[in-house]
Amino acid sequence: MQTFMQTWHDAAMTTIGLFWMALWAFGLGYLISSMIQVFVTRQRMKRSMGETGPKSVGLGTFFGFISSSCSFAALSTTRSLFAKGSGLVPALAFMLASTNLVIELGIIIAVFLSWQFVVGEYVGGILLILFMWIVVRATLPKRLEENAREHARRQTGDEGEEEDQDWRRLIVTKEGWLRVARRYVMEWDMVWKDVTIGFTVAGIIAAFVPQEFFQALFLSSTDAAPAFWQVVAQAVIGPVAAFFTFIGSMGNIPLASVLFSHGVSFAGVMAFIFFSDLVVFPVLRIQATYYGWKMALYILAVMLVTLVSSAVLMHYGFAALDMLPEAKVVGAITDRVFFEVNYTMFLNVFFLILSGVFLFWKMRTDEGGMDMEPSLGERILSGLSMAAYGWLGIGVVLPLFI
Repeated sequence: MQTFMQTWHDAAMTTIGLFWMALWAFGLGYLISSMIQVFVTRQRMKRSMGETGPKSVGLGTFFGFISSSCSFAALSTTRSLFAKGSGLVPALAFMLASTNLVIELGIIIAVFLSWQFVVGEYVGGILLILFMWIVVRATLPKRLEENAREHARRQTGDEGEEEDQDWRRLIVTKEGWLRVARRYVMEWDMVWKDVTIGFTVAGIIAAFVPQEFFQALFLSSTDAAPAFWQVVAQAVIGPVAAFFTFIGSMGNIPLASVLFSHGVSFAGVMAFIFFSDLVVFPVLRIQATYYGWKMALYILAVMLVTLVSSAVLMHYGFAALDMLPEAKVVGAITDRVFFEVNYTMFLNVFFLILSGVFLFWKMRTDEGGMDMEPSLGERILSGLSMAAYGWLGIGVVLPLFI
């Protein structure tokens, strides 16, 4: 019993330490993302993305890059683009870019993994879009696309359009920065449950799950040079693991760090990260609501082929360039020293103050209004988040009773 309580304490402190490492990165990423979303309107996006072609796919990728990294926001915008006449490929390019080619995700990956994974995230994002384009062009039935668009139009209804504004004027106004503050708080509001659950799960796995489990799950993943079939198998198993965590990429990055420290290959970890936002059950359910189940399952199959192919190709491309990160166990994550007087502490303090100021400003200026009834999924996530806080709170004080 005493051993279990000590491990519980280690898991809780690991969760808090991992979040402390990443706090400033979240703040910086969401600040940059909020500024881009406020000062760059989306009217031009919807006007520019029509039939599939290099220009429309490029625009979809660019607009996705400057958009929100929240998968649910990306799904909503993707549906809107598709319903308003965008081809499926440009719309999916937007979705892939907005969940992979985003600044804050790259910063979090750099904090927890290594520069190779950051390069892999952005190069992989481009590969995902190219492979998706090829697969969709070769396999998409025209009737399926037409039916899905009609379904999406019925779901979209009438949407208000934002006004086109000159960002150079907006950026020097109080109103512009109030919008940034509101967007910044909204970004946190969209992900806090995923982040809470993700970091808590990462701490629990790091403390409680032995390395042998990962060796069995990922098929002898400690081999220095795994065979081709092992790399492919790990690239498939990574998405399966991501599907059942349903946490989202921002919450799954610390878990990806745990997987890599236990010997999972570069391909397996990259596939896990890619899948974390795009192919989890809540996303599949929302896609079915937007487009119908046939299109939702078609998109799922396209994403599976695309993500696994990209992960395997990057693995061997990086290996050919001698750029693969060292696949070795670097020590237990629970043994790390998380809390020190260093740049992390000062950056965290700055973004805690900034977040407090933005939250206070938003609360003072909001006029209120009717809150939307949370979905069943949101209520479940909220309940799990509260349970996670309880787990962490008890775990922190357990040494007083050991």
